Amino acid sequence: MKNTPLTDIHINLGAKMAEFAGYNMPISYAGIKEEHLTVRSGVGVFDVSHMGEFILKGKNATRLIQNITTNDVSTLEPGHVQYTCMPNGNGGIVDDLLIYRLPNDGLAEDEQAYLLVVNASNIEKDWNWISQHNHLDVEMINTSDNTGLLAIQGPKAAEALQSLTDIKLNEVKYYTFLKGTFAGIPDTIISATGYTGAGGFEIYVSNDHLVQLWNTVFEAGKDYGIQPIGLGARDTLRLEMGFCLYGNDIDDTTSPIEAGLGWITKLNKGEFIDCELYKSQKENGTARKLVGFKLDDRRVPRHGYLITDADGNKIGEVTSGTQSPSLGYPIGMGYVQKEFSKADTPIFIDFNGKRLQAAVTKLPFYKES
Repeated sequence: MKNTPLTDIHINLGAKMAEFAGYNMPISYAGIKEEHLTVRSGVGVFDVSHMGEFILKGKNATRLIQNITTNDVSTLEPGHVQYTCMPNGNGGIVDDLLIYRLPNDGLAEDEQAYLLVVNASNIEKDWNWISQHNHLDVEMINTSDNTGLLAIQGPKAAEALQSLTDIKLNEVKYYTFLKGTFAGIPDTIISATGYTGAGGFEIYVSNDHLVQLWNTVFEAGKDYGIQPIGLGARDTLRLEMGFCLYGNDIDDTTSPIEAGLGWITKLNKGEFIDCELYKSQKENGTARKLVGFKLDDRRVPRHGYLITDADGNKIGEVTSGTQSPSLGYPIGMGYVQKEFSKADTPIFIDFNGKRLQAAVTKLPFYKES
């Protein structure tokens, strides 16, 4: 099992540790509910250094990425970020990922450079998939083992961090990034993408600087109630926003169209892997759709639970579920037959033979007041 440079710090803070994607990661410190609400109302810090990072550069970098992803990377300007996914050739998803269009510094006029941020569990799989399709002599560099990453999330993040940089953090727009000095560390990437719906930043540094970054961030944020946050609260926060988690809500058997990711599937950009299949799904519809739902009961739906109609016939399966700390009731996502996918449609969750009523609801579950 791998460690991040912060593993000893997490253990010394009393974190509950567990294996996640091959890494020894903090699941919670003070408790998932408390950490979740800290991020919603204040500021919290996630160690997400287990994520994977690849650099792709060269005169054909854009062409390669256009072919292997669903979104239109040709529209991406330097300093901007794009959410996308990689089709697997059979309509499923190899992975979902972020693409950063890097500055043109040091590049020839006809060259481009990108940073791809991939899920920790898929680093080797993604690298092999991209390499397999790299027939264009694009330079590929896997920086995953050398890159540290903190996600500093919450409405007080900008104010808590501003003393650490000359960059005006309030001016870093959603899905953009800047490079500069942060916490005394040069050449740092500061982005605003987020996986919590609470605002904030992602700070990329080399592993050699990660402990310095962690300590400096907590010193700067102490007057703002900054707290360490584990992956347990990261999951409840993303689920309240209806964000997909690879391995739960999307995987090699799900298409972006049925997963509600048609907005990152640009069918008019030109040829790419599985584009004809996705065009057909867009035109003709899919047999199932990913939906959000809320329960009338207090019990929490779990991944793999059956979803049925009123007569007990199976119509789908739960992919994610939790007790929403912000809303105070159980919520979940799952695939259902398309005729049951409209908002307010009654459905039932099978809890070991007992069917509990739920209702399909529009996403996100949580909206800021």
